[in-house]
Amino acid sequence: MKRIVTLCVLASITVGAIVLTGLRNEFFDSKVYHGAIQYWFRDGGMVYDFLRPGTPYGFTYPPFAGLVMSPMAYLPILIVAIIATLATTAATAVVVWMLARPILARLGWDDRIGWAIAICLGLLFEPVRETITFGQVNMLLLALVTADMLFGVARGRKWAGVGIGIAVAIKLTPGVFILYLLVTRRWRALLTSIGSAAGATLLAGALFPDESREFWTSALWDTNRVGLLYYLSNQSERGLLARLPIDVIESKVWLVCVIATLAVWAWRVGRSPGDVVGGLALTGVLGCLISPVTWIHHCVWLIPALIRCVELGRPYLGISGYVLMTSHLTWWWEKRPRPPLELIGGNIYVWFSLALLIWTPLGTRRSSGVHESDKIIA
Repeated sequence: MKRIVTLCVLASITVGAIVLTGLRNEFFDSKVYHGAIQYWFRDGGMVYDFLRPGTPYGFTYPPFAGLVMSPMAYLPILIVAIIATLATTAATAVVVWMLARPILARLGWDDRIGWAIAICLGLLFEPVRETITFGQVNMLLLALVTADMLFGVARGRKWAGVGIGIAVAIKLTPGVFILYLLVTRRWRALLTSIGSAAGATLLAGALFPDESREFWTSALWDTNRVGLLYYLSNQSERGLLARLPIDVIESKVWLVCVIATLAVWAWRVGRSPGDVVGGLALTGVLGCLISPVTWIHHCVWLIPALIRCVELGRPYLGISGYVLMTSHLTWWWEKRPRPPLELIGGNIYVWFSLALLIWTPLGTRRSSGVHESDKIIA
């Protein structure tokens, strides 16, 4: 009975939080995609020339992503928003199912109510709320990469790497998982991921040569298309540095930070190449830290690390990270006059990402979805 009450209360809070977030975000990104795809496929325009009226924002993904999104050209925006919401909700449920089973089994919550509570917690996480209400693709890509890592890479399947490659062809940021395959010397999966990404990209290039040329030679390098680096929602190392008064040396400091972050990540995953779940967790954290732009909705890639901490001996880090990153606290420092401790409060996601990079448990042999709890050795 207590769990039923807990579920009802949590579901109400989750729905309310998503609705409130939606009143602010209004499926902004879906509207950009929808307008760009219609301009491309229905009006015959160049997709990268499109800007949503009254904004500097346009389509920022590779042409293959446009091909995947092409049905939007023939759907009203309301239907697009509904489909995006349902798809993100389903992807969240799948990610929770793939990663949280050991925790729920240990708690004795491996039933419908337990799973419903876990899914609500996933949907309540602020980056997931932001993904839903912006109409973004982050959870879909996370689900695709997670499935590839757990059921392909971890088990040595011949098709391992395909999901990673397709995700990279849709959005470049999952490319850090190709680095993971390189560092852990999974040569077949590495070649498969590169081949899949290249194949999808070449397919789009053959179908849309002008758009492909425009993206790879111009649109990709136009940072004005993605927003201001110093905006509070940019919770990457570059975003933190952009908010500091170090304009003259900012890019040099960022480069040093990226190299140091890559070195720590490579050292940790290189010591535990058999721990694919841990590798998934740490590589998701890496992507958030080193990307020039990591909006809060991109931080869904931290979910595997938070779950891993709760599962394997560092619940204080996983739970505190989840609570603070779900609380909307960071936004208190969005506008002036800002509260004290801006360096800390305005960069909560960055600090927790760095903590997860250093302290997420690695070294177990639970590399797929099985319920094992071997000794942590790193």
